[in-house]
Amino acid sequence: METRLADEDLSSLRTLTRFRTYLVESISDLKRKVVCVLDQVFPEYQSIFSDIFGKTSKEILLQFSSPIDFEPVSSQTLSGLLAKLSRKQAGPAKAEQLKAAASCSFGITFAKSSFTFQLKALIEQIAFIEKQAKETETEIAGIMEKLESPITTITGIGNVTGAAIISEIGDISKFDSPRKLAAFAGLDATVTQPGEFEAAHNVMSKRGSPYLRKAIFQAALVAAFKDPVLSAYYQKKRAEGKHHLTCIGAVARKMCNIIYAVVKNNQPYVPKA
Repeated sequence: METRLADEDLSSLRTLTRFRTYLVESISDLKRKVVCVLDQVFPEYQSIFSDIFGKTSKEILLQFSSPIDFEPVSSQTLSGLLAKLSRKQAGPAKAEQLKAAASCSFGITFAKSSFTFQLKALIEQIAFIEKQAKETETEIAGIMEKLESPITTITGIGNVTGAAIISEIGDISKFDSPRKLAAFAGLDATVTQPGEFEAAHNVMSKRGSPYLRKAIFQAALVAAFKDPVLSAYYQKKRAEGKHHLTCIGAVARKMCNIIYAVVKNNQPYVPKA
């Protein structure tokens, strides 16, 4: 019964982490569309906010979707709104920047309403899907808490990444070595000639689970700079003249050894200084 419940939890995690991946990719796609519309209707806007998808910027775009919308608003009113939205992080200077950029914008004015409608709709969609992604993460966290997996003790692996890894692996006993796990994740380097594995530009295999590969690779990007052992390994590979991503791939393969041991033994990871 306990095994069946664990299998059910892993299946739920696999469904939820894959769904979250879909949501995150959808948000990225919508953001690209927003940038596209902004380039046409208010191209100067992106130089004013360092993050056009930050809370303050998104609210401004919902209320002022084109340069002409800023005309009837005084600098003082706009400054007050910015201060309120940003908790006083932005104010008069940002308001003046916006007013100045809007007054001499090169944005198109033909069929303006269709662009502003599209911009608002896209930003509202982003907000809605971001909310769904957070709710999905809460669901994932609940299952992870119940499973009490030590996967999250590994440097670079949090709840979401850990959930993706253990759910995509499933039963660890079906792999008799870390190398087999790396192959399943598609992290084994493809070899066409003897010795090419150590080449400066070895190519990662595209076999195996793309979801598992992505999760381990994301974890490796963090661990390569935060884990003492993996960071030293990354630096060693870099010193050999290998490209950054080639080195991250090598770290990801090394991480498979750690993941395999942690999941198989159900014991937390202890980084070695």
